[in-house]
Amino acid sequence: MARSTAGVLQGDAALQEQAKVAALRRTKIVAATALVGCIALFAVAKTLEAAWPAMGFVAAFAEAATIGGLADWYAVVALFRRPLGLPIPHTAIIPANQTRIADNLGRFIEVNFLAPGPVREKLKEVDFAALVADWLVDEKRAAGLSRFVGRLVPQMLAAVEQSGLRDFVGQRLKDELEKVKVAPLAADLLSTFTHDRGHQKLFDEIVRALSGVLADEKALEAMREKIRAELPSLFNMFRADAYLLKKIVASAATLLNDVEADADHPLREEFDRFVQGFIAELRTSQDYARRAEKLKHDLLARPEMRDLVGTMWNSLRAFIEDGAAGRNTAIQTHMTSMFVEVGRHLARDPKVRADMNAGFVVALSAFVESQKSGVSTFIADQVKRWDLAQLTRLIEINIGRDLQYIRFNGMIVGGIAGVALYIFERTFLS
Repeated sequence: MARSTAGVLQGDAALQEQAKVAALRRTKIVAATALVGCIALFAVAKTLEAAWPAMGFVAAFAEAATIGGLADWYAVVALFRRPLGLPIPHTAIIPANQTRIADNLGRFIEVNFLAPGPVREKLKEVDFAALVADWLVDEKRAAGLSRFVGRLVPQMLAAVEQSGLRDFVGQRLKDELEKVKVAPLAADLLSTFTHDRGHQKLFDEIVRALSGVLADEKALEAMREKIRAELPSLFNMFRADAYLLKKIVASAATLLNDVEADADHPLREEFDRFVQGFIAELRTSQDYARRAEKLKHDLLARPEMRDLVGTMWNSLRAFIEDGAAGRNTAIQTHMTSMFVEVGRHLARDPKVRADMNAGFVVALSAFVESQKSGVSTFIADQVKRWDLAQLTRLIEINIGRDLQYIRFNGMIVGGIAGVALYIFERTFLS
């Protein structure tokens, strides 16, 4: 498809060039015919001037028109080649000045077209963010972009591994964890937990667990055996162990039921004081701080912790590589949805688009400013490499037809000037 389109464009360009060449050839023939006609008219008028004096005006017009036409023919031809092949100075102007034309053309484009002001104004006319948004909201394009990113990310991860960044990140993470004071952090976490009485929910779970223990036959049997072992044998003969167990269980069950039903029970208040006191100790106690720091150092020194970063990295890489290979389509699906949503958000939010467009203008104008001298040099070098015949032909094809009209204008203006001079001669000099 791309090749056929390029072929069509090349064919259209060739047809247009042929049409320009044909038009230029016709204009040259007409201009040459008009010049020959002026010469013939001058000869006829001069011949008939003795019989008809009025023909002197015609002869003066034709003579001056011939001179003007020849002068302008010379000027037009001298732009492109040497007239009649003669080595006349200051002719073949364009071929002789190819290098200077190339440099001046490149400099002209750099100064007038790539100046910061015009470039910024032109870039401001383009809504880059809208173009990006329209491109992203197309799910097929977003899916293609997600596949491209999916193929690119494993290469990035491999580059990161080879650069040693993974080990650096692991060491930095360990260093940062070493700086963390565990006891105050734990106190802050507990304070957040107790802020909405979360510790009382934990207390409720403890109460329910104890109630479950009191209803467990095995647990009760173990308690009875413990009581029987502590009581004298005489009491066991009267089954005092069963009586005591029943009393203990009944009292404990009643207490636990009361605690569970009463949000302001004294045991709950005691638990509150215990928790608040423990939090305060964590914040201020040096002993707790030393114990917490020792626990942290021991934990970080374990081999499992040293290998944790590597394990996480390998898992992440395997997950991403599965997505890139198509074995885990969830990644690409989520990425596609993310890109589409980004496009929709851009389309809905004019402020984000304005900020994004401003960034594009700054970045692209800075890029053009840094590269414009290179563009100027590139244009100049390309023009300098052009074949002289090709350069001359290219310019003549595109502007030669307009230049040929200078010959018509030269004949008309010259003829009018010749008549004016003839009238002046007959009026004032005869």
